Order: sequence, then C-alpha cells, then structure tokens
Amino acid sequence: MTVDELKNIKISLGLTNNEIADRSGVPLGTVQKIFAGITSAPRRKTLLAIEKALKSAYTFDSSHTSDILSDTTATYYGDHTTKNSYDKQGQYTVDDYYAISQEKRIELIDGIIYDMTAPSFDHQTIVLYIANQILPCVEAHRKCQVAISPVDVQLDRDNMTMVQPDLLILCDPSKNINRCIYGAPDFVLEVLSPSTKKKDMFLKLHKYADAGCREYWIVDQQSEHIIVYMFDEDQVIRMYTFSDKVPIGISDGRCEVDFNIIKERLRWGHAEQEK
Repeated sequence: MTVDELKNIKISLGLTNNEIADRSGVPLGTVQKIFAGITSAPRRKTLLAIEKALKSAYTFDSSHTSDILSDTTATYYGDHTTKNSYDKQGQYTVDDYYAISQEKRIELIDGIIYDMTAPSFDHQTIVLYIANQILPCVEAHRKCQVAISPVDVQLDRDNMTMVQPDLLILCDPSKNINRCIYGAPDFVLEVLSPSTKKKDMFLKLHKYADAGCREYWIVDQQSEHIIVYMFDEDQVIRMYTFSDKVPIGISDGRCEVDFNIIKERLRWGHAEQEK
C-alpha cells in the first residue's frame, strides 16, 4: 500500500499515531514523520509493519464483543430496558429473532440481539444509488441477483445468527429459500451509521469472512471512503473515495460503482435543504 492509502485507512478507522505505533512496533516519531509527509521515502519494511497493524485493527478481536454489546444493549427495547434485562444474551435463537422482529428491526449474531434503528435518508440514498448502478450490470450477465435490506440472511446456517446487510449479491440461487438467504451471499455491502459502526467494521467483518462471503464493502459516508475486502484473494484490502469508480471484484471488473454520482446527489440534496 502507498502512504496515502495507509493514511486513508488510518483516518477511516480513527486511529491515532500512538495507537499505530503500539500496534506496529514502529517508533512513534517514525510514524508521525511518515503520515506528516516528512519522510518522503519510508522503508518498505516499515510500511509493511504499519499496513499489518492497520489490517489487524479491522480483524475482529473477541475483546470488541463487550465494547459492542455495551454500546447497544441499552437501546434494544427502548428507554424502559436496562442491560440486566438481557439475561439470555448469547443464547437467543432464530425463533426469538422472528418473535421480536415482528415489533422491532433487529439482528441476531451468535445468540446476541442487536437493535437496528431506522436508517437515515442519506443512508438509504447511498444504498439505492449503489443498487441502481449494480442492477443493470448484474441483469446483463444474468448469473446473480441483487437485493437490498431488509432481507434476512441466516449467515452461518445455524440457529444463532440472522443478519440484514444493506445490500447483497447472491450468485447461488439454491441459497434463496424464500423466508431468508440460507448461507453467505457472494457480495455484501454495509453503509456505516453511528449506531452500527463498530458492529459493521469488526463483528460483521469477522462473520462475513468466516461464513464464506467473497467480497465485503464498508461505505463510510462521514469520511467519504469505501473499504473493500476481497476474502477470496487472501483478504486483500483496498481503499477508495467518493470520487472513485469502484470495481466489483466478483464481477472480474465488468461491474463498477461510480461514487462521484452518489457524492453529487448527496450534495445536491443538502444544498436544496439549505436554500
């Protein structure tokens, strides 16, 4: 990766130079000089150490479970619920999911229930405009199907997980069993929101990779970055911006999403609001 690519990932993750130095073993002064542009030609060994540290920040660590849980449990059922109300956390099943989801939009991951608040207008605009660009290409090849949330995905084919990705591409029709997608989609995309950022960037990353998804996109509207994981290419990570055309890896380059169109649409909407 180039220094600019590493810098973009650093910004997207919100990591400090101190945290990168601790993770990589590279002296803090060296890290600071690289990201400040003072060191014009960093050693390849140093860049690889920083790249490895940034990748490790994406990889789910079991220590994040308690962080994610503490951030979300108090909002599962509204203001009347406390953390002590979740005595079954880690034991909930798909049956519980169906019962609760009649009244609230939730996800079930490894027996833990996560509340899903209504997405923002901008969030849905991003998903819609991505789908509008992907659909014609997928239709031209007639080998896969595109779906947007809410669609239930029984990701691990077990009784403990049911997720709702913002957008998915399914190329194995046998996994569509009508009530849900049974197994991993080929492509999954999540648009970050403040309430789901940790879950999407850490917990779901781990789950999608282990379940057999081939490609995972994380779209960060706040930083205007897209992080692309190619799980079938030894977990290659690529970083793009909202000024880029982003190729869909599983299409072998035939399909792409022009995020500049999305950026301009979002800016137009905000400009109209300010008039």
